[in-house]
Amino acid sequence: MDVVIYIIAGPLFLISLIAHLYVKIRLRPKSNSDFDDYYYEFEDRHPDFARYTKWSQITFVAAIIAALLLFVATAI
Repeated sequence: MDVVIYIIAGPLFLISLIAHLYVKIRLRPKSNSDFDDYYYEFEDRHPDFARYTKWSQITFVAAIIAALLLFVATAI
């Protein structure tokens, strides 16, 4: 049972970690975008920032789930 969890959670953790770093580096709104024109209360409506936030949360949650699975496999 532990081996199956390791086989699933190990690559999932590595893939989600790499994807999270990619999102943080590539999808972040650039300094020359029109992001500064948005009022701070409405910045979540900016399309680039909304995409960045969504993918950042998805990859972070995937990394957390994979880390928890690895912890459970180690604890069992």
